[in-house]
Amino acid sequence: MKEENLIENLKIYGQTRTLKILENVDKETRKKIIEELHDINFIQLKELYNNIKEEAEVNVGELKPIKSLNPDKITKEEKEMYENVGADILRNNKFAVVTMSGGQGTRLGYKGPKGTFKIDVEPQAKYLFEIIVDTLQRANKKYNVTIPWYIMTSNENNDEIVKFMEEHNYFGYDKEYIGFFEQGELPLITEDGQILLDENYNIKKASDGNGSIFKSMYIKGVLEDMKTKGIEWVYIGSIDNVLLKMVDTLLMGVAIKEGSEIATRSIFKNCPTERIGSLCIQDGKVKVIEYSELPQDMIEAKDEDGEILFGESHVMCNLFSIKALEKISLQNLQYHKAHKKYSYLDENGKLVEPEEPNAYKFEYFIFDSFEFFNQISIVRGKREEDFAPVKNKEGVDSPRTAKELYEKFYAKQVVTKL
Repeated sequence: MKEENLIENLKIYGQTRTLKILENVDKETRKKIIEELHDINFIQLKELYNNIKEEAEVNVGELKPIKSLNPDKITKEEKEMYENVGADILRNNKFAVVTMSGGQGTRLGYKGPKGTFKIDVEPQAKYLFEIIVDTLQRANKKYNVTIPWYIMTSNENNDEIVKFMEEHNYFGYDKEYIGFFEQGELPLITEDGQILLDENYNIKKASDGNGSIFKSMYIKGVLEDMKTKGIEWVYIGSIDNVLLKMVDTLLMGVAIKEGSEIATRSIFKNCPTERIGSLCIQDGKVKVIEYSELPQDMIEAKDEDGEILFGESHVMCNLFSIKALEKISLQNLQYHKAHKKYSYLDENGKLVEPEEPNAYKFEYFIFDSFEFFNQISIVRGKREEDFAPVKNKEGVDSPRTAKELYEKFYAKQVVTKL
């Protein structure tokens, strides 16, 4: 796009601050800003601004509890049947894994990509990426395969992650089976719709959430690469769950036998007030409703067996058929916004450090893809076997709690084998 057209778009879409900055900078800086503007989708910019003004409405009156398969309530023969169906997919090299690792370890008090964080587990401390490799290698040995592994990074941490993995020789994983791709970004928008420039005159953007993985896989050629390899099922999980069951033959078998294109392993709430999103049915579609969006009577409601009615929780343990991923990659998921503090250059090129939230970042959530399907298979997991996230520096979901769960789980595995 020509410079005059970009300037016209800035006027049309009310970008008065950027226009003023362009008037006050030297030629070299002006050229830099103009180059940055080439990446701005002004139609999308308007959509983001309109989203700021809209308040999301959740009609909880139509919500219904969702059903899941509890492995403890099926026979040993049924469980083996499901697992054998999933195992056949693995043995025939039709399975791949994607790890979402676009974030930083900020909440952990750690400077760097979260996957490079080392957790002090016994008998030897391990990086989060290393734990993923351990899990994959056990499956490779069991099924006599090498599972393709794709790692979603971000513009912020891609170079650091690639360098880290190279320096650690991919923790022994065959690098020919590892692929890296970056998730997308969206510009930050102020309350009045202005884009922000940082102290280096770059347009300020932020990674656009875990739900951007679908379009990123399409745009970056990951889906095409998977199809070339004959992949039919893909597990997508986050980097920070040290008990993540990525090679989940039970979940895959259940999805295939039930005729589902997507599946998820849930964790049941340990109490009604646990602040975690609930899997529900709304107008025949699967939804994840945040704890803060449920009224108190629904939070505390129980069924005839005394179980929490809306207790099935989504914890980022998701399985998709390759066909499902292709379908979702062509859809537009809804935006979710977060109001935060961001520094910026004012009209005179002076850096401003706000004391209060002044702009919005926008994200897509992976669970919003569920609504494009008529059904979803859900297998209920166990917290002590499937869910040990490393999110906070201290307290709940911290390195300490993850370490305890990890060590208890693997100590139990050793005892079971003996």
